[in-house]
Amino acid sequence: MWKPNQAGPIPPSPPEPTRPSAPAPTIYESSTPRPAAASAPSLAVPTGEQATIGKSLVVKGEVSGSESLYIDGKVEGTINLPGNRVTVGRNGQVAANILAREVVVLGKVRGNVNASDRVDIRSEGSLTGDVAAARISIEDGAYFKGGIDIRKPGEGKNGHGAVAAAEPAAVIPSATLSLE
Repeated sequence: MWKPNQAGPIPPSPPEPTRPSAPAPTIYESSTPRPAAASAPSLAVPTGEQATIGKSLVVKGEVSGSESLYIDGKVEGTINLPGNRVTVGRNGQVAANILAREVVVLGKVRGNVNASDRVDIRSEGSLTGDVAAARISIEDGAYFKGGIDIRKPGEGKNGHGAVAAAEPAAVIPSATLSLE
């Protein structure tokens, strides 16, 4: 019998096999307020990278960041990616207001779109909501229902730039444009 105060050879135990560590589950909660970084600038800089929300993913809440986003799943809430591109893929279904530099719609979008550069609705795309952008493109076969506010680059939300513009173009609030 072995006694703890006796010195002696200890039989080697076989090493335990290494197990691959599983990544910690990521939990996203939009109701939890996040502290804002005081020193980080609020302007997003395009990085050339693109995140993807796949076909089987459903996101509810606020999506924000500093890289472009490709959506092939479902998103409900708000998408805030100023300075970056948001692409709604053919399988994408978005029920959200979108703020981005560029928005490309190949799937379905329900909500207002505010783009600092351009909005592109492709032939298989559908957008129901108001659009505010410097440029808009609607291909044949695309569905659009809403208002269009064409803004000059650098204009704010109120529609006034640094230099007062002449009479702005009239906007028809609920115009229906179906190019089928």
